[in-house]
Amino acid sequence: MSNADIRVLIADDHDIVRAGLRMLLAAEDDIEIVGEAGNGREAVEMARALCPNVIVMDVQMPEMNGIEAARQIRAEELPCAVLALTIHEDEQYFFQMISAGAMGYVPKRAAPDDLVHAIRTVNAGSVFLYPSMAAMLVSDYVTRMNAGEPDAPTDALTDREREVLTLIAEGVSNRDIADRLTISVKTVERHRENIMNKLSLHSRTELVKYAIRKGLIDIE
Repeated sequence: MSNADIRVLIADDHDIVRAGLRMLLAAEDDIEIVGEAGNGREAVEMARALCPNVIVMDVQMPEMNGIEAARQIRAEELPCAVLALTIHEDEQYFFQMISAGAMGYVPKRAAPDDLVHAIRTVNAGSVFLYPSMAAMLVSDYVTRMNAGEPDAPTDALTDREREVLTLIAEGVSNRDIADRLTISVKTVERHRENIMNKLSLHSRTELVKYAIRKGLIDIE
């Protein structure tokens, strides 16, 4: 019986990719692979049944893709962190996965050590973005500045709103935020609405991008 600290579920529709990940992660003493899914629907079902700490999730899969699977896992408030592992490095997939609740994004061209580090990072509750993904956020920021769209300052927020913003950007569910801050889910939702109004933001993706630009969450 393994005493590994991090229970990992692999979700990828290619057998050879899952086999490679299995070999890579088996060498890590603190990681245990508890299951493998071949599509997003299986990933959600296995997340419910196996309670992994981290799901290494491909973006493009049959039946249900990784974006929908991540969104379902967040909607059900399952206690696991989704880490996207994909060949796609374009803005469309990146921001969709972050918006769906993924706490990390790693391209399949990354070095094995990067993936292992990413798993440990999201398991610890932090966000992991591969350098090219972080650069995409910086580019978005520069574009906004050049277009004359400066961010609203964080001092427009109350201390509690900054706490809620940080937790939302880190992918924490409304229920878990409520539990951590000892407030009701309705109060969390009201804080979120106030935050978006004060900062002129319109989606979770924009919240994440704002929090990263302002240094409210750690990017490895």
